[in-house]
Amino acid sequence: MTQVDILILSNGPGEVTTWVRPVVKALRQQLGDDRSVVRISVVLSPCPNASGKESAIALSFPEVDRVQSAEHFWQFLLWGKTFENWDWRSRGVVVFLGGDQIFPVVIGRKLRYRTVVYAEWQARWHNLIDRFGVMKAQVAAHVSPKYAHKFTVVGDLMLEASSVVIDHTPTSLAHDKGQIGDLIGILPGSKAAKLTQGLPLMLGIAEYIHTKRSQTKFVIPVAPTVDLQYLASFADSQKNPFVEIFDFRGASLIISEDAKTKASLKTQTGLTVELSEENPAYDLLSQCRICITTVGANTAELGALGVPMIVLLPTQQLDAMRSWDGLPGLLANLPGVGSTFAKVINWMFLRRKGLLAWPNIWAQEEIVPELVGKLQTSEVGEMVLDFLDRPEKLDDIRAKLRQVRGESGAAQKIAQIVGEEIGELG
Repeated sequence: MTQVDILILSNGPGEVTTWVRPVVKALRQQLGDDRSVVRISVVLSPCPNASGKESAIALSFPEVDRVQSAEHFWQFLLWGKTFENWDWRSRGVVVFLGGDQIFPVVIGRKLRYRTVVYAEWQARWHNLIDRFGVMKAQVAAHVSPKYAHKFTVVGDLMLEASSVVIDHTPTSLAHDKGQIGDLIGILPGSKAAKLTQGLPLMLGIAEYIHTKRSQTKFVIPVAPTVDLQYLASFADSQKNPFVEIFDFRGASLIISEDAKTKASLKTQTGLTVELSEENPAYDLLSQCRICITTVGANTAELGALGVPMIVLLPTQQLDAMRSWDGLPGLLANLPGVGSTFAKVINWMFLRRKGLLAWPNIWAQEEIVPELVGKLQTSEVGEMVLDFLDRPEKLDDIRAKLRQVRGESGAAQKIAQIVGEEIGELG
């Protein structure tokens, strides 16, 4: 094979972990691991949901050779020069996995590379992009016939979690009440906009459940972009004013000197919530009877694993929700006036709210409960307890999740398209 560069364009934490990870793995499986022949680079663009750790995460993928962080993106877009002045091979393919679809057009032209775009909901620049891998056939429904040959339905990249974990029904870890009881996953998100309200609310819910069902255990799969001290700060009433709003008195971080013992959050009532830094946490999540989660890519991963969930979007303070994509996210985070924009954007969103959780979007119906509003710990806690007491309801959700998640393999199909484009390079 001719020496080629594959340039992955991506942006936020969800895209890096749920799109980039499976695609680069599939590329290596299909094109080989000889770096002198195929080199994979990742360039990140700015994203309002970014934590700043996306580049380190991308670089941790063994399939990736080099990564440029988002702070240096604009000079690369404008001048074609990376911060470290990377060399580029004469032949290559730009693969778009997050950001703005104009980016591969511009960068592909500068490098004179072929371009492949993964299009989830919309495909743009049909005349300027070489190939599209689309999530559903509807994305290409109104494409001009002269560009139809560029489009291939690959499926949903967010379903790739289902291809790495064997289908589980909860095992003895979650069901042996005589030993550790039910295991409940808590997924409050990774950004301050979600953690500010989500973590105290979810820990308060856990406390409520524990008072009614003491054998229940709780675990937080910590997002790779979040360090433990940062996470714990959102459970500290001295640092987060929302702690007391949710009838929750706070929690402290416990880190054992014993490396075999996982860190935890211990609440004022004595409840211990384990913190797991396993990544990806698919095996752990598959052991949970049910998860309490915020909106986002995590709902896709849980859906792909067939894990029942309750999706929460608390609105105790509208200007606290600022993690929108695109222009709304930029406006909501502007200094000084961002709070006003955030309130208006979120008010408009709540008035026009559709389905929020990915499994519900896939099915176009509410398979898993979505709770939006000024949520209370006892209200959500009682809903969880009802599910635990009526396992047939959880079984029904689990069965529906398996029906709607579709087939895995989107990453492999995208890798195949890239391979075909490499073949076109001659």
